[in-house]
Parts: sequence; C-alpha cells; structure tokens
Amino acid sequence: MEQWGEDSGGNQEKGETDTNREPPVRPVLGVAGMSLICLADFEAYAKENLPKATWEYYAAGADECYTRDDNLQGFRRIRLRPRMLRDVSVMDTKTTVLGEEISCPIAIAPTAFHCLAWSDGEMSTARAAEALKLLYVASTYATCSVEEISQAAPEGLRWFQLYVYRERKLSERLIRRVEALGFKALVLTVDVPYTGKRRTDIRNNFQLPPHLKVKNFEGVFEGHSGPDNYGVPLNTLDPSVSWKDICWLRSVTNLPIVIKGILTKEDAELAVVYGVQGIIVSNHGGRQLDGELATIDALSEIVEVVQGRIEVYLDGGIRTGSDVLKAIALGAKCVFLGRPIVWGLTYKGEEGVKGILQILTDEFRLSMALSGCRNISEVNRNLIHVAKL
Repeated sequence: MEQWGEDSGGNQEKGETDTNREPPVRPVLGVAGMSLICLADFEAYAKENLPKATWEYYAAGADECYTRDDNLQGFRRIRLRPRMLRDVSVMDTKTTVLGEEISCPIAIAPTAFHCLAWSDGEMSTARAAEALKLLYVASTYATCSVEEISQAAPEGLRWFQLYVYRERKLSERLIRRVEALGFKALVLTVDVPYTGKRRTDIRNNFQLPPHLKVKNFEGVFEGHSGPDNYGVPLNTLDPSVSWKDICWLRSVTNLPIVIKGILTKEDAELAVVYGVQGIIVSNHGGRQLDGELATIDALSEIVEVVQGRIEVYLDGGIRTGSDVLKAIALGAKCVFLGRPIVWGLTYKGEEGVKGILQILTDEFRLSMALSGCRNISEVNRNLIHVAKL
C-alpha cells in the first residue's frame, strides 16, 4: 500500500492552473431569506416543498429503514488521521473513471423520476453534470428519454443504467440506443430480482402521475401488460438473472460493464472473473433488503479482494465532503449521489443540482486540504483511523 511521503505528489508548481487555486468555500445560495450552505439544507427545502407522497417516495427505504439510516451512520463511525505542514496552497481534485477525466471523484447515481421534482427532470440533471465536468448515470426509469438527455448535454460524460428483462431483445434495444448516443458505459443493476417492500409507497398508494411517463419505455413494451404503480409494464424484469447473463451482455455490446449492487467480497471476485470493468458498492439506498451492510462498511473487503483489477465505486450515505474523502481513502475510485440530486432539482432544477455538486466539491477540496492531501493520489488508507476492539 502506498505510504505517506513528504514529497509524495508534491511536485506541483506554484503556477498551476487557476482551477486548482479556487477557494475551498464559495458564496452560499439564498432561498426566500434562508441560506443553503450544505446538503442538509437542500434536504429540508425539498421536504417542505415536495408533495408528501413524492417526498416519501424519494426518502424512504425498505421495511424499517435500518439500512437507509445506517448508510449515513457508517460514515460517522469513521475517524480521520490528518497530516500537517503539507503545503496545500495548490490543490487538484481531478480523477478518472474508466479512463475519462472528471473534475472531482463525485458523480450522479441513476435515480428514477426526476420530473417529479422539476419539470425538465433528467435534462436539468445532465446539464448540471456537464457544467461541472462530472459523470451522470442516466436511469432506465428516467422521465426524460436517453435522446432528450443526450441532446440537453451533448458534451457531458454519460453512462446508462440497465436492467435485464425477460425478453433479452428489449434490453438489447435499449443498449443499441445508448451506444448510438455516445454513452460510455453500461451500469447493470443486480440487486432487484424483486422490488423491496417500501411501506410508505404502499400506504400512500404511490403512482407516477398520468402526465409523466418512463420515456425510455415508449414503444419498447408494446403488447405487455401493465403498467404498475411505477409506470413499468408488469412482469418484465427477470428474477432468474444470473452471472451467465454477464456473458450474454458482453456478447451484445463493446461498452464497458459496471455492476451496481455488490456488497460482498465473494461477488466482487465473481465480477472480476466474469470480466466486468467496475463495481458500484451499493445497497440501492437501503430500498431493497433492510438490514444489509451499509455501503461504506462493505467497501474495504471488496477493495481488498479486487486488488485494483477493476475499478470500485460507492454510493449510499454521501452527505458531506469528508464523507467523500473517507470513501476515497478506503479505496473507492469515485462516489455517487442519489437523493441529494433530487433535493437540488426541487430547489431550482439545473441551478439547484449545480449548487449541490459545487457545495460537495468545495467541501471535499477543503477536507483534502485540512487532511494534508494535495491531490487524489495522496488520499489513501493511511488517512483512516482503525478503532481497536
């Protein structure tokens, strides 16, 4: 493992680009007399301004919500070991994902139904990601089509989140569309053979409003029964999906494949064996199996078994810049944001999402500086304090 060195990564010249000299904290956003200076402020704004059923759809987890809450608590259990006198006058937060450069190791996770929060929905999300030079993973369950998303942010870095359907040709049809539109990778969600029990959605009889559609499904599922409450044709997802379907997926596309929903070293090793290019350590925001591991708690064993053979990312529970720092220090290449993006949309569409991303980027830069890290290569396991039992 790379050790701290007094000159490690410290060969930057004082004349580096101005982007690396940006102040670690920017002016805050103002809304109706209040200041939104952190992600929790956006959360409070969204809770106040979204319809109850919509807010609870976004906010809820499965069953008792233990895993949803533990995703947050997991970060609070981790302590940092900052280094001092490191000359952090010049900072660089850039990194790469599957060979593509992004301005910071923060990306947008695939989340459904952005138009519930803002009229332009996923188009606003894509524009915000493009503006900040960050990665956006578009959801199969988007309320804007992949064509609309691509047109809204033609220069943005985009991946596409995919499910495997009973009729493989339906999945393949979606793959062909995103290939033609310049999406750079497929993110296969593997933790939804069935939908977890989300009690608030049941109590609220949550349904996608009639004026909104899952745009990627238009014309794809003709002749199928449905839709269900989420706007998806009934009985289309295939619960028999197994590792052999990774082989099928590799046979129908040359795009890199990232698996989302891995929580154990055993499955991480299988992902390497089956030739995928990345893993997103994820528990679906605590919306599937309640009581499973918090993602930050699952990260270390996965990083250890993968040994750098493929890239490892994390989603779930990221709320501050120090959360990002902890995840990167424990081996994640990049972290993904889900619910906070919806909070930003609720505030003011693209501007709100940019606000969320900028606040988190600035907090991460500040956390790096206060820990003595000048660039991403200096953020490593030595930064983390391991509590003795």
